[in-house]
Amino acid sequence: MEKQVIIIGAGLVGSLWAVYMAKRGYKVTVYERRSDVRKAEITAGKSINLALSDRGWNALNKVGIGDEIKKELAIPMSGRIMHGVDGSLTHQAYGKEGQAIYSVSRGGMNIKMMNLAEDCGDTTILYNHQCLGVDFNTNTATFLDSIKGEEIEVSADAIFACDGAFSAVRYESMQKQPRFNYSQQFIEDGYKELLLPANEDGSYKLDKNALHIWPRGRFMLIALANEDGSFTCTLFMPFSEGNYSFDSLSNDELVEEFFQEVFPDFYEMMPNLLSDWHQNPLSALAIIRCYPWSYNKVVLMGDSAHATVPFYGQGMNSGFEDCFVMNQIIDEVGEDWQKVFEVFQKRRKPDGDAIQDLSIHNYHVMRDFVGDPKFLLQKKIEAKFSENHPEKWMPLYSQVTFSSIPYSQAWSVGQKQESIMKKIMALPGIEEKWDSAEVESIILTHL
Repeated sequence: MEKQVIIIGAGLVGSLWAVYMAKRGYKVTVYERRSDVRKAEITAGKSINLALSDRGWNALNKVGIGDEIKKELAIPMSGRIMHGVDGSLTHQAYGKEGQAIYSVSRGGMNIKMMNLAEDCGDTTILYNHQCLGVDFNTNTATFLDSIKGEEIEVSADAIFACDGAFSAVRYESMQKQPRFNYSQQFIEDGYKELLLPANEDGSYKLDKNALHIWPRGRFMLIALANEDGSFTCTLFMPFSEGNYSFDSLSNDELVEEFFQEVFPDFYEMMPNLLSDWHQNPLSALAIIRCYPWSYNKVVLMGDSAHATVPFYGQGMNSGFEDCFVMNQIIDEVGEDWQKVFEVFQKRRKPDGDAIQDLSIHNYHVMRDFVGDPKFLLQKKIEAKFSENHPEKWMPLYSQVTFSSIPYSQAWSVGQKQESIMKKIMALPGIEEKWDSAEVESIILTHL
């Protein structure tokens, strides 16, 4: 009999998983609540450019589509550039020479992934189909065709819920199961997107091969390059607390004063600040945890299982890694879906929790410390020690971004490293002797 699977959600993870399943010989039907984004003009507003790193590339390369993505969509960023209030710039490399993360447009990436999914094997994407829930006993999903106004029921060998942080499968069905654990935590900060256009000749106003950060303690602005010479910029700031908040910027004059005072170099470059400010929505950020991730032959993947905040640039990468790991487990145990899903959730749940902890941790790093001279010195010491003893120390950022070390292991090792570095940074005269044999010996004794 023909092997069939249902994927709910045609976002990044759903589209990539469709490629994986089609390559395994399955008839794949993807149901998407929205209309086809390829037929609409993509505008700024709620995208936040994405940063592809090693875990994401591993998953794309496994099904042979990484090179195409890299060639068409990806802009390498070798490090961060921090912008001081006085206009000074500080550069911090992300890893070793040659290592980079890649800026990609969310909209452009989603379109490319949907095209690849449809071009790969027997895959159909049905739009304007809202999931109303699933029946775990019969492995049946119910959808509302919003164009026809009709409900349909469909079943398959397995159902993969890749329908995002506010998953209908999780909300309509899993959260009604006994002993289903669920938590939703909105952080106190929101975000608003702004578009920094290219120069008149199409050139970039900033270095395109870096992630730009304006760290300002309780809030920050970031910018990632687009292929057309523009930058997608995102302001993260409290909704209502502190000296500055979205609530306090209640009129155009206050908005302009805020940017002139806090981000003067950005303000000078930004021709459409107020129109972007009014046009683009203010959005919230949440961490969502739940367990179990599967019932019978239905499973959550990506944000539907472990939505996080974007401060480690790992939301897409962790979702893509879900695909890589799920595929690996199928190779290990065969196509017994209940067994596959049981192994998957036990293996990935600790990593889903860890990337959420890591994301919150990195928010404080980006917001509070990246412009701090002592923090930059600490990173220099870590990089030097790692260069001398690569088998003993890989910086936390490199573990997360430039390796496939499980997130949970990286978080555990990173906490131990941070404890050691607190002792090192407290040494008298560390600024003068930071690369001395004495400091190196102290680190070695604590490992």
